[in-house]
Amino acid sequence: MKNKALWITIGVLVAAGVLTIFLIYGKQEKQTPPVGRGAMDGASRPVPVAVAIARTGDIDVVINALGTVTARNTVTIKPRVDGQLVRVAFREGQLVEIGDLLAEIDPRSFQSQLDQANGQLMRDQALLANAALDQARYRGLLAKDSIAKQQVDAQAALVRQYEGVVKTDRALVDNAKLQLAFTHVTAPIAGRLGLRLVDTGNMVRTTDTGGLVVITQTQPITVIFSIPSDNLAAVMSKLQANQQLTVEAWDRDDKNKLAIGTLLTIDNQIDATTGTVKLKAEFTNSDNALFPNQFVNIHLRIETRHGVTLVPTSASQRGTQGTFFYVVDESKTVSLRPVVLGQISGNIVAVEKGLAPGEKVVIDGADKLRQGAKVEISSPGERSGESKGPPKGDRRQNRRKPPAESKNGA
Repeated sequence: MKNKALWITIGVLVAAGVLTIFLIYGKQEKQTPPVGRGAMDGASRPVPVAVAIARTGDIDVVINALGTVTARNTVTIKPRVDGQLVRVAFREGQLVEIGDLLAEIDPRSFQSQLDQANGQLMRDQALLANAALDQARYRGLLAKDSIAKQQVDAQAALVRQYEGVVKTDRALVDNAKLQLAFTHVTAPIAGRLGLRLVDTGNMVRTTDTGGLVVITQTQPITVIFSIPSDNLAAVMSKLQANQQLTVEAWDRDDKNKLAIGTLLTIDNQIDATTGTVKLKAEFTNSDNALFPNQFVNIHLRIETRHGVTLVPTSASQRGTQGTFFYVVDESKTVSLRPVVLGQISGNIVAVEKGLAPGEKVVIDGADKLRQGAKVEISSPGERSGESKGPPKGDRRQNRRKPPAESKNGA
């Protein structure tokens, strides 16, 4: 009896477990929709994308480089005579022209040297004049045979001696005038002044290394930049044909154009360590947008290509097969199209092979595409709005809810 009761208990437990499993799995099967037409409809739902139409246009062939703004001329103003600095006649940062007074050194000692040289010149000129009169008298007496010819020759030599002394005195006077002029320090070039390096009252000497102030010529101004040696042939061919190449200077973020200039020259050798060659461009810089030692992005325009196929750069995709586009046909089906790209200018790229003008390429939403996928064309703004808003199901549910006014009316 005990064994029979045990078997009955086991049978009841097994039956209860089978019933429980049946109920659980049956409920899950009711909740899980069958894989059928509904699932297939979700898988084949069109993918929303933004497209652009390939067009025919012009594009500039541009070489991009990083450059440094360099002053066309830089001069350190140093004293040319020793003395005390009695006056500073400039303001720091001032724009000056050639010949503008910058500083003044105590001129009194140099004025005394000039006066002394002038006095010595006057004395020697008087001696020369007297010797010349004596020579004229001696020649008259020699004509009457009243004096020896030797005395006449000696007087002529004395006149020439005084002439040499007078010439030396005049050179000393000119030198004294020059030294006096050096006490007025003037600008040798036009440009912008830097910070003052010496204050009034200090002794300045010609051997000082620092100088008084530094002038940099900023109008015009130059930019030195380097390009790969592979691009050298294209640039050289334009210069040898006497074609003027346009150079644009942009800010460090490459967003704002600062100035437009022309290519001035090319260095005479390639840097073996970097494989680049230096170029120099010149800018008028009338608005002082460029400043010495400023880093800028350089766009060197080589030529303009006409009648090429253009698309946005965002259409370009890369894979194991290389560069390709997703092209949308009339039935809104995408196909993978390998292409060969050319010059890039900003957010536009030229297509050299693989795409014809008028074809539509995907520029947004390509991450969800595959060969033969169906798409729904929308603008980039609409796609971004959908990503920020609620899901489509939520919007449909909101539309099903009656408005508050209808409830109150009911």
